[in-house]
Amino acid sequence: MATTSDIRNGLCIRYNHDIFKITEFLHVKPGKGPAFVRTKLKSVTTGKVIDNTFSAGHKIDEVRVETHKFQFLYNDGEFYHFMNQEDYTQIRLTEAALDMPGLLKEGDVVTVLINTEDNEPLSVEMPPHVVMEVTQTEPGVKGNTATNATKPATVETGHEVNVPLFINEGDKIKIETEKGTYKERIKE
Repeated sequence: MATTSDIRNGLCIRYNHDIFKITEFLHVKPGKGPAFVRTKLKSVTTGKVIDNTFSAGHKIDEVRVETHKFQFLYNDGEFYHFMNQEDYTQIRLTEAALDMPGLLKEGDVVTVLINTEDNEPLSVEMPPHVVMEVTQTEPGVKGNTATNATKPATVETGHEVNVPLFINEGDKIKIETEKGTYKERIKE
């Protein structure tokens, strides 16, 4: 059994008859009253995100997980198929297990968390950034650059990202996978 002092991003816990992954947390010590931990928990089975507050010292049921490198093979509409890099076994996951399925290209290598109790895959951790090519966007309007203006752009996987006005079709951009936001343009 772990306590609230062991809480960290990516920790998998059993809570309310489900397994959740901690995506955000904040230790709070108010001037008056006991300390507590605010968390955002994402269900690894449904993908639903809930906010929860644990009092300091609260016992949490940690789920032991292993991480393995898997290569994304393809999406058949219902499942996402992955292949283990070590023994070439294949698994399939639902879209709910993925944080940003729109930023996943065929051949990408991701980290899959696997529950050690029953060898079931829990969730997929993407790399912090991915580089994508812009396939469709409107041209920027000249003279509209006084503010931080953005426009929608579609990348090669079909995912839509807001980008600055100077980004054109064919440009390669770096996207932060945690939030799905534009980071920078990649020069080649």
